Amino acid sequence: MIERIKNIFSIPELRKRILFTLAILIAVRTGAHIPLPGIDSETLALAAQSFQNTLFGLYDLFAGGAFQKATLFALGIMPYISASIVIQLMGTVVPYFQRLQKEGEAGRKKITQITRYGTVLIATMQAYGVTVFLQSMTAAGRSVVFNPGPGFQFVAIISMVTGVILMMWLGERITERGIGNGISLIIMIGIVSRIPNVIVSEITLIQEEVRGLLSEIILLGIMFAIIAFVVLITQGTRKIPVQYAKRVVGRKIYGGQSTHIPLRVNTSGVMPIIFAQSLMFIPSTVATFFSDSPFMQSVMRW
Repeated sequence: MIERIKNIFSIPELRKRILFTLAILIAVRTGAHIPLPGIDSETLALAAQSFQNTLFGLYDLFAGGAFQKATLFALGIMPYISASIVIQLMGTVVPYFQRLQKEGEAGRKKITQITRYGTVLIATMQAYGVTVFLQSMTAAGRSVVFNPGPGFQFVAIISMVTGVILMMWLGERITERGIGNGISLIIMIGIVSRIPNVIVSEITLIQEEVRGLLSEIILLGIMFAIIAFVVLITQGTRKIPVQYAKRVVGRKIYGGQSTHIPLRVNTSGVMPIIFAQSLMFIPSTVATFFSDSPFMQSVMRW
């Protein structure tokens, strides 16, 4: 493994791409810790404890913890992903997008441009909803926003939308000048950034004798086994055999070879799991808006 890492960094072009990608990811994590103007961070931390088992908690996971802290990158890269999904779905039913998909490189550039405009539109709507939600949040008798009103909403919306555009641009730079898959890497680094906190919390549980060392070893073994199984399923393919017919051209016989078509076992990836988990979080998320309703609280308990 060490020898392979040395070989990777011995290639100037590959080394430059890796270092460029790391620099971009550091910039992304830095922006995830810069709070919006006018936010009381301590009060927000108290109020955000109710996020854990709701749709907001799932969104915060993909935003790398930035949503819970109300930072510049609070919306994460999800508006761009949502816009991309919408454009792809429209490509199956709208003739205009069907034509663009068939126009090659020029069509892809136009689709990318439309996706960017859609990202700004979705981000603006989501940012407005977040500002309204932040202004309604209270904890320990204090409001999360120091000075609620149109002024705070305007500044917060501009800040969050700009953050989304910046993350989208950084993701594209990783794809072009880095090691590729920029958007996926930004999502991954946001999720991986939680590992240090998880390790500290697990050590605390062991020290307080809430969980034994043997239990931790078993959990780690289960975790690695699940990851290995997920990779196995993701990389797995079903080989569909294909037999070419023989052709006689002059005195020579062509064809007759047998090959296969690699059909992926899991073609949809993790998106069905994410959508299913989002649907399961909807009732508890709605219940958080009706904390004074006994009926909604009973729904949340169920």
